[in-house]
Order: sequence, then C-alpha cells, then structure tokens
Amino acid sequence: MIRSEEGTATAGGLLRSWVIRFRPHPAATLRMFCFHHAGGGASAYRPWVAELPAGLELCAIQLPGREGRLREKPYQCLANLVPVVAGVIEPLLDRPFAFFGHSLGAALAFEVARELERNGGPSPAHLFVSGRRAPTRPDPDPGISHLSEEAFLAEVRRRWDGIPAVVLEEPELLQLLLPTLRADVALIESYAYVPGSPLECPISCFGGTDDSSTGETDLAPWRAQTRGTFSQRMFAGGHFFIQTSRDQVLAAVKQDLQPLMDRIGTERPRR
Repeated sequence: MIRSEEGTATAGGLLRSWVIRFRPHPAATLRMFCFHHAGGGASAYRPWVAELPAGLELCAIQLPGREGRLREKPYQCLANLVPVVAGVIEPLLDRPFAFFGHSLGAALAFEVARELERNGGPSPAHLFVSGRRAPTRPDPDPGISHLSEEAFLAEVRRRWDGIPAVVLEEPELLQLLLPTLRADVALIESYAYVPGSPLECPISCFGGTDDSSTGETDLAPWRAQTRGTFSQRMFAGGHFFIQTSRDQVLAAVKQDLQPLMDRIGTERPRR
C-alpha cells in the first residue's frame, strides 16, 4: 500500500507528483527511472525522451522541494527517503525496468534497488550509476550543508561547479533555489552505506574525465556491488558531463540496454 507522509494522498496523486512521465508509453517493454542530481529536478531528463529507444518509457523521479513540488519540504535524510521512493514507484514495476542516477541520484537509485531486493520485490534489470563515488569510498571532504550562505555556495562551486552563473547573478532566483540545494547536500551527507549482498543486476558506471570530485579510482569499486556484469566508462567533461557529453552518454545507455530489450522482445508471447 502506498501512502504519503501524511497518509492523505491517493496512490495516483503520489505517482503524478513523484514520477514525471514526459511521454507516457503504456505499451513500453521497458521503463527507465531516472534520479536527478542535488539541486536539480526531473526536467533534467526531459531532453532524453526523444533520443531513447521507441520501446522504452522514461520515468523521471521528482523529489519534493523543486519544480512542480517547490512548496513541499525537501528530504534531508536518505534513509527516510529510500523506502518512500520504493513504495511510490511500486505500481510501475509491472514490467522490466532500469534505474539511472547521477550524483545524489546515483546513491538514491542504488539504495532503492537494494530496498526492493531486500523486501523481495522486483529488482532493476540494469543499474546506471553516474558521477558518484562507490558507496564504500568515503568522501574526503567535510560536510558543508551547515555553512553560511557565502561559504556554502563557494564550496558547491568549487567541488561540483554546479551553480550556473545566471543563477548567481539573480539574487531572487538564488534565494528560491538555495534551500533545496542545501537540503539535497544534507541528504547526501546523511548517507551511510551499510554492507550487504551485491545486487543481481548489471551495473554500468559513468564518470567525467575532469570531475575533481569523483575520479576513476572512486568509481571502480562499484564493481563489488553487483553479481552481474560491470562496465565503467569515462566521458569528456566535469561533474555534469551528462549534459556536456549528453550524446555520448545516451549512446552508452542505449548500447547497454539493447541486449536487455532484445531479450525482452524474444520472451514476449506471440499473438
């Protein structure tokens, strides 16, 4: 049973707020749930829709506190968020599905996949983790979510170069986005990896060649988190290489999903 934190929202209402389906595809053979980065939102994945295979439906997770959910209080504890997301998406797990997450989204996608497997539910057929160090690799930098506004923004720019200049130049826009960004950083700072069984699904790991926050050695230990196949690719760009090298990233996603989609196609009953 799916419930909101207040227990008042309907299952359908929760799905519409938490899962954005830019182009609903009821006959899709595969769904891919995409988890956004800190300070971002579901709209980051809107441009992907036209580039993905015809049989795939993209479902972008929209966390509270941004875009159409700006008035809602954002989460600041990943352990509290994971079971909520797992419960909300349950009605959409009626066919094969994959997870893609970037940065904060990678940690969330990974833990939701673990939550599903732990509870005996359906598990992803493929997991993409992007721009996020393996969960066994400690973050060498101290937390910043508690810092003053000036110090916090300086650290965000230094570590991830994640705030466009146009936002910094608009004080009103910055003040609108800052609480959500600070909460998202607190969310990832709250993450404490608990050792457990590796996932059954294959993992594809992506990184940026110029990402100072996450290097190749930080990504490689993701291999230990799956019993399936593992691949690691590096793309030109910094932390947001999924934007600057979008075509190459999408080509890699399609390449890794194609065998799965081919297999699903052969397993579907003929009419």
